[in-house]
Amino acid sequence: MNFQIQTGEQLFQFILLVVLIIFAIILLGVVINVFLTAQAILNKRIGIETKSFSLDTWWKKIKGEVPMEMESELMMDHDYDGIRELDNHLPPWWLGMFYAGIVFAVVYMFNYHVWKWSPLQTEEYEIAMNEAAEQKALAQENSPEEAIDESAVELITDETQVTRGKTIYEGNCAVCHGNLGEGGVGPNLTDEFWIHGGSVSSIFQTVKYGVPEKGMISWEATLKPLDIQQVSSFIISLQGTNPPNGKAAQGDKYTPEEAAEPVEAEEVI
Repeated sequence: MNFQIQTGEQLFQFILLVVLIIFAIILLGVVINVFLTAQAILNKRIGIETKSFSLDTWWKKIKGEVPMEMESELMMDHDYDGIRELDNHLPPWWLGMFYAGIVFAVVYMFNYHVWKWSPLQTEEYEIAMNEAAEQKALAQENSPEEAIDESAVELITDETQVTRGKTIYEGNCAVCHGNLGEGGVGPNLTDEFWIHGGSVSSIFQTVKYGVPEKGMISWEATLKPLDIQQVSSFIISLQGTNPPNGKAAQGDKYTPEEAAEPVEAEEVI
């Protein structure tokens, strides 16, 4: 169970609940005191001696203690080298918890395994996963650009979108791959050779997850899916530009498959 107070309203409700519980405890104490007072007055009228309420006496009753003068009645016949044993009963509070545990176990069994009013852990997990999937689908409907991933990304040819990708590239990628894509610490992005694939989906995946073993970080936490699509499309637009000081080719030659129609700006946004 994960209890968190995330808003001021929830904090106010929690404080109000605590105050109500304290008030209920005080009210219960007042009711008990009124009842005991009334009982004492009634007993006095009919000539019955009333013992005043004592916290110590109440606690002994809760623990089920027997007064010292009555211990002889509980003394058992046998003894062990002069050590006698008392036949004490279990404390009322312990018995109460024991019986409450039995009742809870019976209710729990019927609730989960007989009547099946509440779901089991596996069912709760499936319900939570289905709810998460529904929420994800709803979020993707409301924000189509967030639904873009390596399995559904498409090449953008709209000039405005590609220019936006160039800006992202210059701000994040140029330090390793060069301002013109000629390569540096990272590989040349303008030739036909690719280490991790030269399709838009492969480039998207490489940018999104990075290549930690080669020193390239994952940009998933920094760039939005649409940003990664735009920068991937810009990188593809660098093909064949042959900038000066280009780094030697690395990887395998990539031959584009028959591509789908490029995506226009209004289709992405």
